[in-house]
Amino acid sequence: MADPEQQELQINIPDAVAPGVYSNMILVWHTPYEFTLDFAAIEPSETNRVPCRVVTRVRIPPTVIFDLMRALNENMAKYEASFGEIKRPGGGGRPPAAA
Repeated sequence: MADPEQQELQINIPDAVAPGVYSNMILVWHTPYEFTLDFAAIEPSETNRVPCRVVTRVRIPPTVIFDLMRALNENMAKYEASFGEIKRPGGGGRPPAAA
């Protein structure tokens, strides 16, 4: 068996998945065995009830959460280094760090 540190991943993205889906909201919940990330799209509404359609659901084991958070933080830092601070809707930036 090959040494895991010597292995190279060969990522294959099926044609049906390659375009991706648009999501402007994420819901995160967990069980003792997995984290579930529901990516959703908020749809325009003229009422107090705002339609929100889940476009995909991803389930990952708890051990992968750290890798996901690390990758998101690294990529957010690279994005902001290239394009400036990410502004939240309504003019606010990142929430202040907890003391």
